[in-house]
Amino acid sequence: MVGGTALLSQDGPSGTAADVENAPPEATAISVYTVHKGDTLSGIAKMFGVTVNTIKGANDLQGGVIREGDTLIILPITGVRHTVAKGDTLASIAKKYKADADEIAKYNDIPQGSLAVGTVLVVPDGELVVATSASKPSAKKTGVNIYRGGAGPDLGGYYAWPVNGGVLTQGLHGYNGIDIGAASGTGIRAAAAGTVIIAKGGGGWNGGYGNYIVIQHSNGTQTLYSHASKLYVSAGQQVAQGATIGAVGRTGKATGSHLHFEVRGALNPFGI
Repeated sequence: MVGGTALLSQDGPSGTAADVENAPPEATAISVYTVHKGDTLSGIAKMFGVTVNTIKGANDLQGGVIREGDTLIILPITGVRHTVAKGDTLASIAKKYKADADEIAKYNDIPQGSLAVGTVLVVPDGELVVATSASKPSAKKTGVNIYRGGAGPDLGGYYAWPVNGGVLTQGLHGYNGIDIGAASGTGIRAAAAGTVIIAKGGGGWNGGYGNYIVIQHSNGTQTLYSHASKLYVSAGQQVAQGATIGAVGRTGKATGSHLHFEVRGALNPFGI
């Protein structure tokens, strides 16, 4: 959809079930795809309903080269779309959606100074600003079994607080995510038991997530833990709720030491 409407992912890839490993049916799920003979980036992007740049950014691909047997992480894009109007600049668009002008230019392959009226842009991590009287949360959140009601399933305290200590520094933003401020090296804990499907280290950009972990849970949801300084788990590993899976850091798109935590497939229980 266009005209400032939040992006929605497609229902799922058009390939067979064998093509996508560990991919739950939710449209917001992160998928892991193994490159087959004859695959192209454009073909894979079309299969998943994302852009080539989404795949490049999530996998730090150099020159866009893929090889048979490579494992690609497919992130459903988070952000909004914007149709360029007369007088728009990258800076004004970024300000409107609380986004980053350089990221908008990079994602949309915009040559410097070229912004044509009528062009539809994807604004990565853009937010539709809605007037609200809610005050900024400041209380320290360290409890477990917290769930805020509303639209979506009542998970009855399914998730535990994912940091050893820490303070909620930003409420819901991006894709159903929150930020929890904590000192670098603070333990990151699994919010619920499950299987690690992604453990991406190496300090790369990785779509802005930096070093991050995704856990698949038995209720069909996924949790994501990003900007880590260290990872203590690997893909395929089973983890218990509360297990230390990494350490807080500031890798990827992060201006300070914190954990960016997302719940995909349900409400973020700590997104107040």
